[in-house]
Amino acid sequence: MKKIFMSMMTLLIALALSSCGEGAKEARKAQQLSGAGATFPLPFYNVVFEEFSKVNGDVVAYGGIGSGGGVRNLKDKIVDFAGSDAFLSDKDMAEMPAVIHVPTCMGAVVLAYNLDGVKNLNLSGEIIADIFAGEIKKWNDPRIAAMNPNEALPDTDIIPVYRSDGSGTTFVFTDYLTKVSKNWAAKYGAGKSVNFPAGQAAKGNPGVAGIISQTKNSIGYVGSEYAFAQKIPFAKIENSRGEIIEPSSASISAAASGEMPADTRTSITNSDASGAYPISCFTWIIIYKEQNYSDRTKDQAVATLDLLKYILSDEAQSITKEVHYAPLPAKAKDLSMKNLKTVTYNGTAILQ
Repeated sequence: MKKIFMSMMTLLIALALSSCGEGAKEARKAQQLSGAGATFPLPFYNVVFEEFSKVNGDVVAYGGIGSGGGVRNLKDKIVDFAGSDAFLSDKDMAEMPAVIHVPTCMGAVVLAYNLDGVKNLNLSGEIIADIFAGEIKKWNDPRIAAMNPNEALPDTDIIPVYRSDGSGTTFVFTDYLTKVSKNWAAKYGAGKSVNFPAGQAAKGNPGVAGIISQTKNSIGYVGSEYAFAQKIPFAKIENSRGEIIEPSSASISAAASGEMPADTRTSITNSDASGAYPISCFTWIIIYKEQNYSDRTKDQAVATLDLLKYILSDEAQSITKEVHYAPLPAKAKDLSMKNLKTVTYNGTAILQ
């Protein structure tokens, strides 16, 4: 009898605790959250925001306007969060209230191309840099031909395609080019907007992918999911070890095998890890450390952190591979949770 009584008490306590948990969740109304920024992770965000809404009841509206536009909206304090493939520089951060960077997934910037009869294109970083610098002009250039001896490369002009808007994808791509080409580093450098000397411009990853799919002899840089979605072939790229690597969840994850700083701001392009795809990156959601701004309520602040905790969860991270991204390493999730515990509303930590 005593065992039965104790079992029943344990059950009642568990039910009571469960009920309290549900009550705590119902203590705030469902919120409408708004974000804007990077188009690179948009296919992942479309799925994960919908799943979050099913779990929490909060609705997330996200505008894929480019990383630069998202950060501007955050600076103007008209959104709950910004999405960016480029972490903020020390200079950027000095010009605004304290922020937290939360990595949400990892991905690859791929070199998608439209070239009749060429199914397996190999490229090096220096060749890519010289194509976008307008110094390699023909598809049958001897340097490209040397890396692709089994491909019939046409004697046609190369049409580079690049982003017209302020773009984290452009930052990742040009960050890579500055590491592999002294000429590119000296003339053009890295940034969300760069003065590309040759080619066609398009807005957003969808715009670049659209032009490539419709334009023969073109090549451009896009998030891998956009190439998959439109069935556009993309090049394998030689990494710093001389390995020819195809972008995949495994090769992206390999690029992140090194250390990560406490604030999670790090570049993993041109990684020296074995098997690493060389144009891999993290993408971040950026929020203010103090969440009481622009008449935001504490419920909005709590909902924002609930969203980020969900994105960091195993459930959400499992979605990454379904849409051609890679899950965060454990160290990125651990650091992010520590950083989220420093987020406040009216100076008081939201997560206890």
